[in-house]
Amino acid sequence: MMQIQVLPFGVLKEWLGASQFTVELPEGATVTDLLVLLSARPAAPSLRGIAVSVNAAYATGPQVLHAGDEVGLLPPVSGGSADEEQTPITALTRSPIDAEELIASAKRGEDGAVVVFDGIVRNNSRGRQTLYLDYEAYEEMAAQQMQALAQEARSKFGVRHVTLVHRLGRLQIGETSVLIIVASAHRAPAFDACRWLIDTLKQTVPIWKQETFVDGAVWAAGEPFPAGLSVAPPEASHDA
Repeated sequence: MMQIQVLPFGVLKEWLGASQFTVELPEGATVTDLLVLLSARPAAPSLRGIAVSVNAAYATGPQVLHAGDEVGLLPPVSGGSADEEQTPITALTRSPIDAEELIASAKRGEDGAVVVFDGIVRNNSRGRQTLYLDYEAYEEMAAQQMQALAQEARSKFGVRHVTLVHRLGRLQIGETSVLIIVASAHRAPAFDACRWLIDTLKQTVPIWKQETFVDGAVWAAGEPFPAGLSVAPPEASHDA
């Protein structure tokens, strides 16, 4: 027997009641075997139409799993009931982000506006030539924070749908690092929600960027935490 780690995302995390758990499978088990096992659980959600990643790369049903593999359960971008379509789509990924496909999937007939923020790796920063970027995250916490932000944006601005996807790992010049899509009946709340999402993400979601230049590498200075989140070190004692 072998143990693998299962990480459900988005609404699947709520349905399965955990953001991460361990499953025991026989040696040689496949992705399909895992989904069959999970579907047999009492009150298990429908896993039909989901995508699956193995060690942060998309996987197919016949792919063989190995001890220690990390399997992500990714809810569908579109499809399902009307209530399911209202669930924000959030994800951390090490695969290239297909902005055009995600934008097309976010649109519905009732939308009057779809506002997109597509953060792209540029070839310079502060006058220095950039070779590539590396992103890392406290992944479990970042996934939770992104889902919470997307839910809050829908409630705060009254928009219909939010997609929020962030790349991790090494990114080359021209690749998308973060994609935010907001769909709404009207343009004003869509613009406001999109701006609020990227600004708040930069301040609160634990993702860090290392920039590699032709003459060295440096961790990018982060946005200050909002009031109430930053923890100051204890003051030094002045006792004799």
